[in-house]
Amino acid sequence: MGYQALYRVWRPQQFIDVVGQEHVTKTLQNAIAQQKVSHAYLFSGPRGTGKTSAAKILAKAVNCENPIGSEPCNECPACKGITDGSIPDVIEIDAASNNGVEEIRDIRDKVKYAPNAVRFKVYIVDEVHMLSQGAFNALLKTLEEPPKHVIFILATTEPHKIPLTIISRCQRFDFKRIQAQDIVGRMSQIASETGVAFNEQAMHIIARAAEGGMRDALSLLDQAISFSEDEVTVEDALTVTGSVSQAFLSRLANAIYEKDVASSLQTLEELLSMGKDPSRFIEDMILFFRDMLLYQSAPSLANSFERVLIDPQFKELAGIMPADYIYAVIDEFNKTQQEMKWTNHPRVFLEVMLVKLCHHETRGNNVSDSEIQQLQEQISSLEKQVQELKEKGVSVAVEEKAAPVQKAQRATKKAYRAPAGKITQILRSATKPDLNALKSKWGEVLEQLGQQNLKSLAALLNEAEPVAASSTAFVLKFKYDIHCQMAMENARFIEVMASILQRITGNAKEMAGVPDSQWQQIREEFLATQNNDTPSAEKQEEDPFIAEARKLVGDDLLEIKQ
Repeated sequence: MGYQALYRVWRPQQFIDVVGQEHVTKTLQNAIAQQKVSHAYLFSGPRGTGKTSAAKILAKAVNCENPIGSEPCNECPACKGITDGSIPDVIEIDAASNNGVEEIRDIRDKVKYAPNAVRFKVYIVDEVHMLSQGAFNALLKTLEEPPKHVIFILATTEPHKIPLTIISRCQRFDFKRIQAQDIVGRMSQIASETGVAFNEQAMHIIARAAEGGMRDALSLLDQAISFSEDEVTVEDALTVTGSVSQAFLSRLANAIYEKDVASSLQTLEELLSMGKDPSRFIEDMILFFRDMLLYQSAPSLANSFERVLIDPQFKELAGIMPADYIYAVIDEFNKTQQEMKWTNHPRVFLEVMLVKLCHHETRGNNVSDSEIQQLQEQISSLEKQVQELKEKGVSVAVEEKAAPVQKAQRATKKAYRAPAGKITQILRSATKPDLNALKSKWGEVLEQLGQQNLKSLAALLNEAEPVAASSTAFVLKFKYDIHCQMAMENARFIEVMASILQRITGNAKEMAGVPDSQWQQIREEFLATQNNDTPSAEKQEEDPFIAEARKLVGDDLLEIKQ
């Protein structure tokens, strides 16, 4: 073959050539230097980030006859044979086309034989997630305890599809998307060494279109070189990637802000007639406004810009567009992008979006001088009228008029108040035996209530308990006010409770609910009334031990036996 693609010619041959994956390459180099190479590795990550390349470099590094530190020399027969694929001990398997049980059984049978040409037999299984369940099961035991001369390297773009039993038997390395700056640096190096003239901005456009994949970037660079004549220009990069030039983006952004519908639709027409992809165009616009917002907030973070280069036109737009307006524009673009996924007419959505944005009311400090002057005149006129009214003796009570409105706004639902009179009446006739009898049946009451399709209200009684009971009524104390209100204002709940008590105790007791916060006050007031009604002689004759016990535990728990 006469010509090879750039990504094949410039495939990394050493760990140092693997761009943007230092967290992986450094760990592998240290493992080789310390002779702690594992028996199985799992390389996962997006496409074109160096997984298979790193696997082949690792295979060369462990088998190199003259290693340079932890790097393969690429000069010895072992390195050359692994590079050109002539050594049978380094086996590359495409799991997408060899995903059956028989292929894995064949590996399992041959793995026990010693390597012929090098020290380690290395199996590189690409797209391992494509293996069938039976194939994974056949691989399990061999992967866990292979012979000492065997290393397995599994590569995948979808690690979530691999069984956990396989993952747990491997050292896992996650390859990340390569930063645009790193991609630009690698492409610039390749272009310089191959003698290709290029524009720096063109490289940035290609790197962004690659979306973190070095292989995709080199493929696009290959296309741009073929498309260009003497130099890879910005226009060449835009044409190859389908992106939109910043001049068009700035022109369209300005037309939207100036509410020029005709100009914005004309710009869109030009872009589409040039063959630009509507999806790519709307993505470019979102990134353009995103970079503008970032430039307004932190101009020093220019290296984080995704789409723009700072030119005078961009600076001018960033200076006049308020942040609130940019938020609204990005939100509208994002909604249109989602809607375009489900239509066969994306152009219609783009045109509707531009018309809508051109009619958007600009917020912020962009108020015309005439409007400011008009407001000032109205304020002066009102102040003059107020002064004339004061001179005539008319009282202007603006705050007094506003007060009822504020009170209405602050008005909220009234808090629940327990029926103190009814509870006091129950307490007068309450007895300890009646309360104990009710408490002994309380668990059965809750169980019956849960069977009456009132489970939500039955849950409210989990933290409620009877605190006083007579032969005809009882007081139910709730921990929280809202729970008490929800229960006592539900007529259905009260009716069902009466029915259950009638069935269990033989007496439909009347129920009075009280929150814990109000129960203490009602009880204390009742006790104070009872003490006042008791003759002073009886108070003085009370046993001091009983009085002390009453203070400690209260009347509810105090039981006096003669």
